Amino acid sequence: MGLSVLIRTKNEEDNIERVISSVKDIADEVVVVDSGSTDRTVDIARSLGAKVYYKEWQGYPQQLNYGIGLCSQDWVLILDADEEVSEELSRSIKRALEKPEFDVYRLCRRTYYLGKFLKHAWYPEWRVRLFKKGSVVFEGELHEKPVYKTKVGSLKGDLYHYSYRNLQDQYVKTVNYAYKMAQIMHKSGKRFRVYNLFFNPLWHFFKVYFLQLGFLDGFRGFLVASSTFIYTFLKYKFLYEVERLEKGQRLW
Repeated sequence: MGLSVLIRTKNEEDNIERVISSVKDIADEVVVVDSGSTDRTVDIARSLGAKVYYKEWQGYPQQLNYGIGLCSQDWVLILDADEEVSEELSRSIKRALEKPEFDVYRLCRRTYYLGKFLKHAWYPEWRVRLFKKGSVVFEGELHEKPVYKTKVGSLKGDLYHYSYRNLQDQYVKTVNYAYKMAQIMHKSGKRFRVYNLFFNPLWHFFKVYFLQLGFLDGFRGFLVASSTFIYTFLKYKFLYEVERLEKGQRLW
């Protein structure tokens, strides 16, 4: 059974060669859905044999659903441009497609953070990424959510995730995600409560650092847990701001 690899891109010239090269032994085609790169992303992808299509950005799930429709093979593997399929995972995908037991599979991501792969914090992070075409659609606002009606298998091997270029890149994204999530929460009817601002960040720090054994990742684990605290704190702080703006109240 053939495999289409689908990748969303925008200005990913530093990452695109790595992700495409990691699937060269398992992909029958690589489909790139680009939302308007101004760097060399498109040229690099085409030079590596990928089929590149342009679609104006409409949202994470919309880009994926559009890309799935462009895939010509029986199976689809979804990858982000900042990811890489490990050798063990590549072998697992081969075996799964030779003798499928499920129509949908989830993969485990491992994040590269400050020079090393994390072993505990943010790990394991399971994501539905491999499926028979037609068995999964994506929904959601901030990030895509897979929707399917079947049992899910799990594959061995890690999907490497090179999520941040540096700490500045991480915290710029953290602020943006927190504000977008506050808007989504408000739209869904969630209301600001003072106790959420204090207790929820502490709970998420505790969960990452202690329950997920992030402390075993050393100082990097502490930084990951701290960033989770900051994200959660900002999310509720922005929710407070969004509510005041809706009521026409002055902020400053």
